[in-house]
Order: sequence, then structure tokens, then C-alpha cells
Amino acid sequence: MNFCSHCGAPVRFAIPSDDDRPRYLCDNCGTIHYQNPRIVAGSLPILGDRVLLCRRAIVPREGCWTLPAGFMENGETTPEAAIRETREEACAEIELGGLYTMVDLPHINQVYMIYLARLRDDVAPAFSAGPESLEVRLFREEDIPWSELAFSTITKTLECYFRDRARLEREARDVQTLDLYSLHSDVIRRW
Repeated sequence: MNFCSHCGAPVRFAIPSDDDRPRYLCDNCGTIHYQNPRIVAGSLPILGDRVLLCRRAIVPREGCWTLPAGFMENGETTPEAAIRETREEACAEIELGGLYTMVDLPHINQVYMIYLARLRDDVAPAFSAGPESLEVRLFREEDIPWSELAFSTITKTLECYFRDRARLEREARDVQTLDLYSLHSDVIRRW
């Protein structure tokens, strides 16, 4: 940041009084510019024993596979953002479950919030590539293109899901019941 978004004057990077972190400060109008982490909201859509993945049509990681997710917009909740991103990237309608993974990435100032979701198959077509996706497909665990996943947050989310699913199967529980999956949180310091 070079200039104040309030008055247009140059800003300096310093620690304001009564604070402990450097911020962009405008000496002209007195504005302190706080920059906070960005939230990436998305879903892990499941249908039977398969998960829905999108091949990215945009940078970063163009051509790699990911879950439908993206930056939250002002004025929406994280569940609304997850549903919107799923519609935008996979043209899919979902039944949203609870928050499934929350992963902090402090080195790039992001927080990923991925919700478990059931892909609705009662609408036609059930899914297709949106403008940010080259293709959209359902994958069983053994078919996941692990080496082609776009982000470590997506890898971690899928690993948690398949581990939880296997545990529920061993316990003879209904793996389709979204409420049986608990929240996983983690911090990834570097890719």
C-alpha cells in the first residue's frame, strides 16, 4: 500500500501507539489501515462414495484439481459463500452440512473454511464446469489425483474425510450422515 484509500496521501508502515503490530498509517488524515486475513470458503461435496472435484481454469494452480472454494464476499456468511462458490465453480446444488475443516495459513494471511456437503442429484444436470473450472468430476478415494491437487488445504481436507469415512465404516455407522463428521482444524505454515 502506497497511498491512503481515504484521502490519497502517502502512507507509512509503522506500529501505531497502543498497538503491537505494524500497520499502514496516514499522517495526513490519521487513518490506520488494518489488513486482516482473507477467508476462503468452500465445500466438500459427496455423492455416495465419491467426492466432487474441479480442475482449475484460473491461476494460481491452473489445471490442478481442487474442491469448489473461493474468497468470501462482503455481506455473506461462510455457509452462503460455500454454496455460492460451489454453484460458480461446479454448477452444483448442495445440501450443506457443518463446518468440516478450518485451516489457517498465516504465511499468506488466509483461513480456509470447508463445509461437508451432500451433492444434490435431484436436479439436472447435477454438476458441470463453471467459468473457473476446466472440468468437474466425481472421484472415489482410489481415483483421487493426489499429485495434481492444487493446494495443501485441499489435500488435508480430503485426507481427513477419507480417514473419517473409513473409521465410520469400521464402526458400522452410516457414512452418509453428515452430522457424524467432526470439525478438523490445523495450521499450515508453508506449502
